[in-house]
Parts: sequence; structure tokens; C-alpha cells
Amino acid sequence: MWQNKFMLFEPMVLFIRKHHVLTLAVTNNLEIWVAHCFYAYDAVLNRFVFTSDDNTRHVEMAAINNKVAAGIALETKVVGNIRGIQISGRLEKPEADDYEKAKRTYLKRFPYAVLVKTSFWVLYPEHVKMTDNRLGFGKKLNWNENQ
Repeated sequence: MWQNKFMLFEPMVLFIRKHHVLTLAVTNNLEIWVAHCFYAYDAVLNRFVFTSDDNTRHVEMAAINNKVAAGIALETKVVGNIRGIQISGRLEKPEADDYEKAKRTYLKRFPYAVLVKTSFWVLYPEHVKMTDNRLGFGKKLNWNENQ
């Protein structure tokens, strides 16, 4: 299993790459909200790229408090197959060259998005927990940015 300070554990990356929708949770310190977002994962920079208009509720709330959480889950009724990822991190709007890199990452996975006028956003994970019951009931893998 490979890992360095900037890379998630291999089983996490493999799971993330097999999926394309994350549930983003935000708060403005008064209210909470969730949004489902199509994402592209950049393993080199360890970040999730997604699109969203600047005037959406979740983006407006994240502008007040950019500490966010997210989840990616496999839908299954078989307990032994339950897998999922929980993420806490920070949401940022990339700028200049970084915006173009984020855009390329997203359009490589979703080329039809080139037709949509939208903004690109980046979720940088600070803590990631993966549950994978195939490895044993309740088996967890934990990754922290500062470890």
C-alpha cells in the first residue's frame, strides 16, 4: 500500500476513482446544507474538483466558512460490501494557473461540461476515513494531512 504525506492510501484512491458524486456538507455557522456534486479527483495534488455556480447556497455558505465535510458512498444492501469515504477539509476557489489546472482535471473526466458556464471549486482533504467491510466488519482506514 503506497502513501506519502500528500497522497491518500491506495484503497481510498481506488474507491474515489470508481465513483463520481460526493455529498458536500457546509455551514455558515448558523445553518447547515448539503449538495451533491460531480467530482474529478486529482491524486497528484490530492484534491477533489467540482463545479458549482457562485450563487448556489452551498458556495455562498462556504464563502463564510470554508471548513467543509463530504462523503462518498457505495449503495448496497449487503452489509459485507459496505464501503464509503468521509472527508473533512477546506473548500477553495482556484485562481489563475491553478484554476486552469482544476478545469483540465474536471473536463478530462466530464468533457461535456465544457458547454456549461460555471465555476470550478477545489476540496482539499485534511482528514479522510474509509470504511471497507470487505476487509472485516467495521474496518477503517484513516489518513490525516498532518501525519
